Amino acid sequence: MWHPGIRNEAKHPSRKNMQPLELTLVVAATRSMCIGAGGTMPWKGLRNEMKYFARVTTQLPSHCPPGAVNAVVMGRKTWDSIPPKFRPLKDRLNIVISRSADAPPPSPPSLQEPVRVSSVEGALEYARAHGGGGRVFVIGGGQIYAAVLRRPEARRVLLTSIDAEYDCDTFFPIKLGTDEGTEPGWTRKSDEEWKAWTGEETENGRREEAGIKYEFQMWERE
Repeated sequence: MWHPGIRNEAKHPSRKNMQPLELTLVVAATRSMCIGAGGTMPWKGLRNEMKYFARVTTQLPSHCPPGAVNAVVMGRKTWDSIPPKFRPLKDRLNIVISRSADAPPPSPPSLQEPVRVSSVEGALEYARAHGGGGRVFVIGGGQIYAAVLRRPEARRVLLTSIDAEYDCDTFFPIKLGTDEGTEPGWTRKSDEEWKAWTGEETENGRREEAGIKYEFQMWERE
């Protein structure tokens, strides 16, 4: 089904006409960069943090042309971890990477159903072709983060830094502001830069919710 918020482009756009992508990874992690345990996040009750995630990944920058939409790229396990009543993530182009995706992705896409592709490369090509100039966010899981961080398009990380530790089995691939340091080539941006990029209107700083302290941060690759 055609959606008015998505550009109706050719099924196989040429690479020559594609605009360069800038990828933003969105992640919540502890001080040791723990992001998951047993296929889910080990912390609960951060409702305001989830609202922040929804706002940031949905809101378009002012320079976007009419018809643009943001894309959220994720692995199959991340898709499965989203409660059915909340998926697909509303008002965003949901692109799910799954090795079992064998059918060609739809063209044009619909915001009512996820687009399934078999590789990171396929996901990025699809987002570039059908997002209409919107932002592209990568939201997990660990293997998808790792694959994307190896690509030059990975420009930014929006990190919710959780001031706690848990028993974890999944970690973010790079260290950002940990006790052991920061991955070379990455720099934390100021709160003013964070506000300007995300469009958030409230002041940043350490927050507390459900007994858990956390902070919103923005890191960029230099």
